Amino acid sequence: MDARTLAALAANPGCGRRALLDAAGVDKGAVAEHLGRPAPFGQSQFSIVRGNAFEARVKADGCAELLRLLCERLGLPAPDEAALPDLSAVGPAGRAERTRQALEEATAAGGWSLLDHPMLRLEVAGSAVHLEPDAVVVRPDGRWTVVEIKSFPILDGCADPAKVGAAARQSAVYVLALRALAERIGRGEPEHTVVLVCPKDFSNLPTCAAVDVRKQLSVTVRQLTRLTRVEDIVSELPEGTTFDLALDDDRRTPRRPVEELAAAVDAVPAAYAPDCLSVCELAFHCRARAHECGAVEALGRGVRGELGALASVDEVLAAAAAGLGGAWQADGEGSAPAEHVSGGGCGVGGGTDAHGYAEDGGDFGGGDFGGGDFSGGDRRDFGDDAVTWRLREAARLRAEALAGTAAGGRA
Repeated sequence: MDARTLAALAANPGCGRRALLDAAGVDKGAVAEHLGRPAPFGQSQFSIVRGNAFEARVKADGCAELLRLLCERLGLPAPDEAALPDLSAVGPAGRAERTRQALEEATAAGGWSLLDHPMLRLEVAGSAVHLEPDAVVVRPDGRWTVVEIKSFPILDGCADPAKVGAAARQSAVYVLALRALAERIGRGEPEHTVVLVCPKDFSNLPTCAAVDVRKQLSVTVRQLTRLTRVEDIVSELPEGTTFDLALDDDRRTPRRPVEELAAAVDAVPAAYAPDCLSVCELAFHCRARAHECGAVEALGRGVRGELGALASVDEVLAAAAAGLGGAWQADGEGSAPAEHVSGGGCGVGGGTDAHGYAEDGGDFGGGDFGGGDFSGGDRRDFGDDAVTWRLREAARLRAEALAGTAAGGRA
């Protein structure tokens, strides 16, 4: 499990499925592909090669350019020299111990040191996770600064907010691990400001920016404390549950029956949300399952929170029909008439493209409960039926948010 995986897991701490599969080192992409619902995202080989070449350039000549950029960004004079301790050791645990020794020695020496690809250790839900930042710089005043090198460009001083946000969440995990290490050894002060190094404009020349990750730190700490221990998840599974694909002799072709694998995956509780589609390889399988059972989680966390104890679309429609005094008469399938629910009983509006995304850009675009009867109003219109009022308010707020997103896209 790396920092990117851990940051994604912290964003959805209630998902036991991802927690267990990540802890077990299961290839979720291979599982999703065998289930017939592969995730259409991932880093291309070209991007990986370009990123490695850019990092090598930044760290050339004993990381002289990296130190110059760092000091320039922090407003400090560039050092004449900096120590580059050897961090080689056997295995992740050995490298983590060597990193601990190097950080302790560098902090005590009171000079500049740069640790290239150190190995950090962090306890997560009762299990040890090893993390590898691109670099950690130790300053003469004892402060530790995380350096993250990315291949996306900074154009005219601006970068893609989504990519910067992902890098900030990833870096926050490194800072959290450094804080735990500093507390163990009793010295060192990890900085909450990390340095992001990227190509400048359309060139391969490096530039950098300081990113404050205090917000990401607080969110990560709060979310990680909510993670369920892997042992507790395993204890609830049927005996003999496994996610092995039973590869053929060529080590590439799975021989395990799809139905059997699907049953094993579905035995682990998940917490699907539309946000999962961009960060988890199993998201499309979980979304299909949510649609099949009519789970309101498929409508997004905001709507799910507003609906309280109502767990399925059928329950929502039944509550709405009862609260409106029978104005909605459910048909034989338990769904509402088309004039009240746009897109049908699954709450999907606007149709989907070839990848299963809503055509208007959202997972459930066009208003999940869009339509005339959910256009706002006062709670008094429904008497004492708080459930119906909350349903109407949730739909109204979501419709406004979707309308604002659509308007912003056209502007």
